[in-house]
Amino acid sequence: MNPITDEHFSISGQHMKLSQFKYKLPEERIALYPADCRDESRLLVLHKKTGEIEHRIFKEVINYFDEKDVFVMNDSKVFPARLYGNKEKTNALIEVFLLRELNEEFRLWDVLVDPARKIRIGNKLYFGEDNSMVAEVIDNTTSRGRTLRFLYDGPHDEFKKALFALGVAPLPEDFKRLRKEEPEDLQNFQTYFAKKEGSVTASFAGLHFTRELMKRMEIRGIDTAFVTMHTGLGSFREIDVEDLTKHKMDSDLISVDTDAVQTINKAKAENRRICAVGTSVQRVLETAALTGGMLKEYDGWTSKFIFPEYNFQVANCMIANFYAPYSTMLMLTTAFGGYDNVMNAYKVALDEGYRFGLYGDAMLIID
Repeated sequence: MNPITDEHFSISGQHMKLSQFKYKLPEERIALYPADCRDESRLLVLHKKTGEIEHRIFKEVINYFDEKDVFVMNDSKVFPARLYGNKEKTNALIEVFLLRELNEEFRLWDVLVDPARKIRIGNKLYFGEDNSMVAEVIDNTTSRGRTLRFLYDGPHDEFKKALFALGVAPLPEDFKRLRKEEPEDLQNFQTYFAKKEGSVTASFAGLHFTRELMKRMEIRGIDTAFVTMHTGLGSFREIDVEDLTKHKMDSDLISVDTDAVQTINKAKAENRRICAVGTSVQRVLETAALTGGMLKEYDGWTSKFIFPEYNFQVANCMIANFYAPYSTMLMLTTAFGGYDNVMNAYKVALDEGYRFGLYGDAMLIID
């Protein structure tokens, strides 16, 4: 049976439905570890205009680009957001997922807890082998959401260091079903160019870049521009509406600075290739785009949800991974590469033994 069947008809001129992003992904096709050399994962090249497909190795990606073309990357850094602690008195094991810091002075954090029914306002949670870190629940925000106040005396940077030392890599939930976190994940789940701490998930597409590949790009005269999106869990939240126009994305914090604006706008004016590395970069660029496709500086939040049919303003090529069925990342990829093209490329990738998911192989979508 074809994993992607004929029911995936062409969709121009009508609303997309959630069910059109279904395909059969066998569990054994999900990569549990990155490639030994990150830039030697496989690369499926999809030519947007013709639908033609080529099979390459990731580091050959630079052969599709010339001097003064631009790769746009998300320089957000993943922090060890998943903690395991114990509830006072009962000693019950509790998982706490750090979403974001609400207040430095009072050490307040927005978190998710599991199992949530056991965690009430006023409860204390203990972390670390010697219970060195204590937090108190001060508010309920959603069914699983809580506000925690960490009880820590000392400078803020020391507190952050102590807190993050207790955390593990925030691998996505569906991935965690397949294997437990390992110490190496903190390094593996981080792009080479990550700088600004704030994400609970890595840019999957950015994971393929190595120091050597970035050096070769530089020697070839290919430019890089960095934007920032501190990605939360919104991209992984299950969509529960069939009509995609009714889905609301969570907000993510983004930033586009002067350097990025100048580099990208110059390339745009000169008709160069502008390659968005990953779906987070596409969402940043489209949020900060002016009419006509030029970019403006931006600091703030975005809840932009991109699915077909969507007219992209800034990037004219992109690098993506092979994403899960029904995911917002798959929807954005099909909006960029064309629904029929991308769904066909996924079928080819499954037939050809490509690896899927966060540690999986990559796709370059180019004209």
